[in-house]
Amino acid sequence: MKSIKKLNIMIAVLGVLVSCTENFDELNTNPRDITEEELEVDFQHIGSLYKPIFENIYKYDPASSYQLQQNLNADVYSGYMTPPRPFIAGANNTTYNLVGGWNNTIWSVPYSNVMNNVETIEELAKDEYPTFYAVSLILKVAAMHRVSDIFGPIVYTNFGDLEKAGVYDSQEEAYHAFFADLDTGVANLMEDLDSSRFTAFDLSYGGDYSQWVKLANSLRLRLAIRISKIDPATAKAEGEKALNHPLGVIETNGDGFFVNSAVSHPLQTIDNSWGDIRMNAFMESVLSGFNDPRAGAYFLEVNPGDSDTEPIVPGALKGVRGGMPLLSGYADELDQKGDYIRFAVINDNIHQTSVQLMTAAEVYFLKAEAALRGWSGAGDARANYEMGITTSFEQRGIGGVSTYMADNVSTPADYKDPVNPSNNIAATSDITIAWNDADNNETKLEKIITQKWIAVFPDGQEAWSEFRRTGYPRIFPVVSNQSAGTVDTEIQIRRIPFVDNERSTNPEGVKDAVTKLGGPDNGGTRLWWDTGGPNF
Repeated sequence: MKSIKKLNIMIAVLGVLVSCTENFDELNTNPRDITEEELEVDFQHIGSLYKPIFENIYKYDPASSYQLQQNLNADVYSGYMTPPRPFIAGANNTTYNLVGGWNNTIWSVPYSNVMNNVETIEELAKDEYPTFYAVSLILKVAAMHRVSDIFGPIVYTNFGDLEKAGVYDSQEEAYHAFFADLDTGVANLMEDLDSSRFTAFDLSYGGDYSQWVKLANSLRLRLAIRISKIDPATAKAEGEKALNHPLGVIETNGDGFFVNSAVSHPLQTIDNSWGDIRMNAFMESVLSGFNDPRAGAYFLEVNPGDSDTEPIVPGALKGVRGGMPLLSGYADELDQKGDYIRFAVINDNIHQTSVQLMTAAEVYFLKAEAALRGWSGAGDARANYEMGITTSFEQRGIGGVSTYMADNVSTPADYKDPVNPSNNIAATSDITIAWNDADNNETKLEKIITQKWIAVFPDGQEAWSEFRRTGYPRIFPVVSNQSAGTVDTEIQIRRIPFVDNERSTNPEGVKDAVTKLGGPDNGGTRLWWDTGGPNF
């Protein structure tokens, strides 16, 4: 009997073990884990890839990444900002002694976080969820045209191709690919415009696909204007496609392209916490000369209650000349920081978590130029110019726009440095504000671009690109040019050389890219669309 009982017990145990083995996956799965099937129910397997794309068109966190990706190049070259101290004893990007270790970030951030994720979205959604794919294409163009506008040729159409992954497109080829991707994006969205699938993942428009179509059209118009001097036929065709689309372009401040991230804007850290950026002297020249009411919305005196950072000239917004070397009389750069740190700081209103990438004001100025160029659907140049200014004032909550637009006397002001008079410089333009139909197109263009430059602050990348394309506004040259002759001081820097990481990992690709660049791989070589200005 005992042996039979033991046998029965062993059989029972074996039965339990078999049962456990059969249900092993179920019993040993953490109930808090999410399966692939569960992810697919609410599109998380695709949607989770978008947040890194939104937040890395330029990188918000950590602030040091944004500082290297945009702030210590485009934000400075645009005439918006400049460091109040000379990093690396003044031999750095701001003085055209380009720092390879800094500039790697400009390339690596969008490739790692935008292009990689867009490629994965394409694999998951291109056929089955075409509207998800559409948004990824629009975001890709928004990010990567900025990269091309810094370097020229980029890896775009061949990205992810195992055989041709390191092959660069010329900038002309890249721009045509941008337009093609926008075509696909708009067509896909128009097929399912009322879908709400993207709502949970949208950091800009709450899942409203009609707004994404307006953004795509507006980006198309931006890129069309960018190539209007080098390829006027393509520019006109693409611009008119955007202007005459049934859903149109961005028209109100509510339509603007902003990324609503939980991460604080990196300028808040770079400016307020680190004291590494201040108002540029050229910005002072324009805003003070025009008596521009937006000046106080953009910049403030440093906190006068802090004895270490008392305003250098109380009651005035003072800017710092760009490209200053380490001045004589200072033991090191930290000593010099004591004077220029007291110049104007960026207003906290700019340091919002909603990061600006394209505004309604910019689009009106694009339309104003399109009207000058005779593109259908652009409307009237003057009406668009004045709407651009008006919309910019409204965006910043500023009054007095009618008085401002009627001013046909005020011009940019001479600049005086209260620390070192050798940095003084006369105003570089006598352009005024009020529109005058009798002006020639070149004068009208200078007014349009100058006001666009004011309106798109703090996006130094777009401002620098338009300066290179048109020559406007007439930004002050650097104080010290340490480029060893590769960059002309008056013409100013035109691009960033291909980065060290690419040179070491993709040498043949870079070699081919230089041939497509059409000039030496340095900061003085013009990009494809950069034909030299002023020249309407």
